[in-house]
Amino acid sequence: MSQLIIYTDGAARGNPGNGGYGAVLQWGTTHKEISGGYRHTTNNRMELMAVIKALQMLTRENLDITIYTDSAYIVNSVEKKWVFGWVKKGFAGKKNADLWMLFLKEFKKHRIKFVWVKGHASNRWNNRCDELATAAADGGNLAEDTGYTAE
Repeated sequence: MSQLIIYTDGAARGNPGNGGYGAVLQWGTTHKEISGGYRHTTNNRMELMAVIKALQMLTRENLDITIYTDSAYIVNSVEKKWVFGWVKKGFAGKKNADLWMLFLKEFKKHRIKFVWVKGHASNRWNNRCDELATAAADGGNLAEDTGYTAE
């Protein structure tokens, strides 16, 4: 079977402010888009939420997945293995521990590689995720980001 490709993006109107995430999942010829909005959140939280929500959509485990994101925060945290050091230190002094823990729960189910893409450039799918994320941030019925705390 072909590899799963996921594109993700997050947005916040103000930082903190209303936010949203968007993701596009591609498996062969199958294409699925997801998005959601939250009130009083941050851009980094929405970037991470996009990845988490996309991974939570999966009904199978042990997949080869490439995730494309314009978030250097996420790419560096995972590919440079920073997040695993944060776990060992109990996330002391680190933001978004709640979301990182959710991410790691999903991460261990698969073989995932992150690839950074330049945001707001010529990448069709990253641009689509940005559209989904900003539309969600601007939408009504925003959920509460219960894990967000001002620091």
